[in-house]
Amino acid sequence: MAGRSYGQFCGLSHALELIGERWALLIVRGLLVGPRRFTDLRRGLPRIPTNILSSRLRELEYAGVVRRRVLPRPAASVVYELTEYGRELDDIVLRLGRWGARTLGEPGPEDIVTSDSLIMALRSGFGAEAARGTRTSYELRLGEVVIHARVDDGVLQAGEGPLAGADLVLETGAELRRLMTGEIGPGEAIASGAVRVTGDPALLDRFAEIFHLAPAPVAPPS
Repeated sequence: MAGRSYGQFCGLSHALELIGERWALLIVRGLLVGPRRFTDLRRGLPRIPTNILSSRLRELEYAGVVRRRVLPRPAASVVYELTEYGRELDDIVLRLGRWGARTLGEPGPEDIVTSDSLIMALRSGFGAEAARGTRTSYELRLGEVVIHARVDDGVLQAGEGPLAGADLVLETGAELRRLMTGEIGPGEAIASGAVRVTGDPALLDRFAEIFHLAPAPVAPPS
């Protein structure tokens, strides 16, 4: 890491030396969901070259952000997980996600959604205060990507895969961002087909209240 030093005695510059390389924070994003095997990380970042993933993991291990652990038998496979120091990045990553989402715009023709990015979107938009007193479970389907989320009185648990008996199932696409920013309301989202729901449609109103992202900043007048 010394070869990439900014040469400044500064906490921010040191942080960038540790996690500022390309792909590093996206690896952290995946590990914030839970421990992952190398193949799991590769699947969540389909465009990262294998050698770069290996290199970034070594660098993050050296920095004390990531560690390797061997699962007990019969699995006995190696997983990567965040250290206690690495988990301190949780709030930082969520804040960066919220900040970036404001100017995200529409997806490009080659942009993809992964389970990690969708879970991050939910976690970034989750309002604990807005979710007080709510106990609801969701399943979200964006093409082949399926995740689930449970809200229990201001606490969110989100993970990969379907959820049997979910209170509300949402099938949508990039329009999810517009729903979360308030660009379209729940009723309009359903009426236009932007979101298809299975379950009580009123739960989509509550979803939009609990999972909210700030809209794009207003451009200053020219």
